[in-house]
Order: sequence, then structure tokens, then C-alpha cells
Amino acid sequence: MKQFRIKTTIWQFDNCKEFCDTFHIGRNDLIITSEHTFKDYFEELSLEAAVVYFRKYGSGEPNDKMVEAIYADVKNIPYNRVIAIGGGTILDVAKLFALKNVLPVPDLFDKKLELVKDKELILVPTTCGTGSEVTNISILELVSRRTKLGLAVDELFADSAILIPKLLEKLPFPYFATSSIDAFIHAIESFLSPKANPFTEMYSIRAMEMILKGYQIIVKDGEAARIPLLPDFLLASTYAGLAFGNAGTAAVHAMSYPLGAAYHIPHGESNYAIFTGVFKTYQKLLPNGKISQLSRFLSGILECGEDRVYDELEALLNHIIPKKALSRYGVTREQLEEFTVSVMEKQGRLMANNYAELDKDTVYEIYLSLY
Repeated sequence: MKQFRIKTTIWQFDNCKEFCDTFHIGRNDLIITSEHTFKDYFEELSLEAAVVYFRKYGSGEPNDKMVEAIYADVKNIPYNRVIAIGGGTILDVAKLFALKNVLPVPDLFDKKLELVKDKELILVPTTCGTGSEVTNISILELVSRRTKLGLAVDELFADSAILIPKLLEKLPFPYFATSSIDAFIHAIESFLSPKANPFTEMYSIRAMEMILKGYQIIVKDGEAARIPLLPDFLLASTYAGLAFGNAGTAAVHAMSYPLGAAYHIPHGESNYAIFTGVFKTYQKLLPNGKISQLSRFLSGILECGEDRVYDELEALLNHIIPKKALSRYGVTREQLEEFTVSVMEKQGRLMANNYAELDKDTVYEIYLSLY
């Protein structure tokens, strides 16, 4: 059976000039990024590439309307390479512009359009969260459907992933927090996935260890202590991306999507709002399976008994992002039913990766316990 694959060449550079010189960034390149990232790190390099500032097209999580607006502006620009420099939002959107056919976006995500990659794709993460630089997945909110969906096809793999830790140095702590928690959840969900194997587990375990030990240092020494740890967090994010790109994520992500789409909550935060509810349910449903191995591993890092792992884990993560009840985001009890239906009907790709089977009633009970 197929065990593991990576189709992307991973590069690491000390600074942006090294990257641009090595890749000869210039004419016939389309750069999609944020204005502040470009001005802080690339403007002084006098690149001749076409540049699109992503936030001109909207705020919050990426959606199909943003993609359509960007396409209208770039469709007549000649370019052979797409270079995305940003967080997961920018990387996920930019992947689509390496395809020959982009619109209508809902048809693309329904795989009604011919999937042909006709541009080289170079992805440069500026957060330590999504691992999108090494995955074949693009996640968008489809506005008309009021939920997020993922398109997972080989045509979305980057040709090159570029790791430049210096790009994370100006990342404000709240963005560092939400992105790194997202990476941790990628790692822990992929570890328990039925698609996991020794290769993916190796990346999952190392990512979890690097992130949690980094958090322990930050809790002890303060937010500024993250700066020398940024190379480790960026690497951990990529490790987690390699793990979940092969083994998948599951119910935490599936259940966070309706919440994030309805209230435009940062992806890592919406994942964290759901995380312990799902894993405590797994523990109840199937305590003697692989989750016991995970609990032993985590108890060693957290220095607690295996029965206290998820309480201690939540206590640690609460120092990074204080957890909120769903009601504090404005969620109503009626919406819990709507979210449950959305998960069961639209997130089958992710729910197939659950460690234990979660039926409709159980999903609703998890939402209710977090309400």
C-alpha cells in the first residue's frame, strides 16, 4: 500500500534576497502577498514581477468571491509562475491561480472543471500554521453555501516550498498563536487518523513535541521568547503539513468549518474551540486504542498522568489563546443543529478520518458541551 509521498521540493533560506536571487524572481512572475509583507521584505529588491496585494479583495478567511475578484484583475497579465508569500489564506488562494481553469469557483471545488496545472507554483509561508506549502489542499468558504470546503487534488501541490524563518519575526503574537495551534491540531489529528502510518506518525510526533515544548518556554519566559524559536515553529508547521497531507485531518477541522465561516474566526482559534471536545469524546468511545499511545506520549511532555492529558493540554494552550465557549462567539443553540447538519452533509472527506465513529447525535453533543 502507498505509505507516504511528497511532490514538493523544500528550500530554506536565511533571507528574502537569497531566495529571489536563487529563483530569479522577475518578469513573467505573479506574486500574491500582503502589502505590508511586500514592503517590509521585498520592495527594496526592486523586483519586476507583477504584484497582487491580497487584502485589497477582502478581510477574514478566503472565499470564492475573493478568488473571482482577483481573477478579474490578473486574467490579462502574462505570467508563468505563481509565487505566494503569506499565511494559509494567501497560499490556499494562490494555488488556484496555477490552474488553467479557475471559474466558476464552486464548479472547480465540485470538480466539474478540467483540472490542469499550467503554471509553476512557489509557496512561501509567513506563518507557522497551515503547512499549506507542502499540501495539495485549498480551503475556501463558498459564500453561497455558507460553509468551507476543501479541494484536494495533486494539481495543487507546490513545485517549491520556501522556508524563510525571518519572515515570521514581525508576526504579531495573536497570529503566531492561532497559526501554531492550527499546526499542532494538524499533527495530533493526523496521528490518530486511520490513514496514518509510521512515516506520517514520525512527522506528527516531532511537530507536536516541537510546538508543545516551545509553548512551555513561552509560558515560562514570555511572548518575546518565541523569536529565537521561530525556525523550530516554522519547521514544525511544515512537518505537520507533511503528516496531514498524507494522513488527513478529521472531526476537529470538520466541526470548526461552520463556526469559522459563520463568525469569521481565525482558523486556528476555531479549531482550538472544538479540539478538546472532540478528543475527550474519542477518549470515552475508544480509550484502549491508539489514543492511549498518544496519551502516553503527551503525558511525558506535559509531566502529568495519562488521565489528565487533555486537561493539562488545555491549560497550556489557554496561555497561548484563551479558550472561549461557543456562545461567546454569538453562536445560538439553534445554530448548533445547523452546524451539525452541515458537518454530516458536507464534511464527509474529513469525517472519514475520525479516530472513532461520530454520528450525528454525537457531533451535536460535542457542540453542546462546548456551548
